[in-house]
Amino acid sequence: MPSLEAGTDGGSEIIRGWHWVDTLTGVAFLTVLALPVAALVVPLVRRGRPWRIAVAEVGIVYGTLPWVWMTLIPGSHAGVAPRRVSLVPLHDLVTMPGPQIVGNLFVFAALGFLAPLRFAALASVPRILALAAGCSIAIEVSQYVFQLDRVSSVDDVLLNTAGAGLAALASRRWWLVRAAEPEAAQSVRS
Repeated sequence: MPSLEAGTDGGSEIIRGWHWVDTLTGVAFLTVLALPVAALVVPLVRRGRPWRIAVAEVGIVYGTLPWVWMTLIPGSHAGVAPRRVSLVPLHDLVTMPGPQIVGNLFVFAALGFLAPLRFAALASVPRILALAAGCSIAIEVSQYVFQLDRVSSVDDVLLNTAGAGLAALASRRWWLVRAAEPEAAQSVRS
């Protein structure tokens, strides 16, 4: 049973027994556990709007939040390790392990896939790229400012943005359906 006593671990306060939440496995476990909750939230969010809008809203949060959470998990020397920045494009990419590359591509994939379906103003690849780049820069700045014992890297920004762009391209055919809906409704009225 987890204790509510606060303990110290590498300079950061955690609740004893709940440290697994600050691990990649813990985040993955909680994400799977939250899937039924996300499915139950969709009808609550709908409130008379089309299902695709409600699914897109819940999907953006459910598909993005765990990845962002993982990027902000402190390293073992958080708060004491020196801040590290890598501003040379493609420098870290050469030495980055494959799973980390794939993970970086997925950070904003749900946002890139679903945001154009939910927000008509975002139904363009350059806008999705700009949104993902801005969000990714915010994460990298947070890692630096909060001294999370992580490298703030321009390659992470590039991979996060590329993942959102590729996901946006994958959902593009549904943007066109959504864009054609008002025109179809207008032609029926004529």
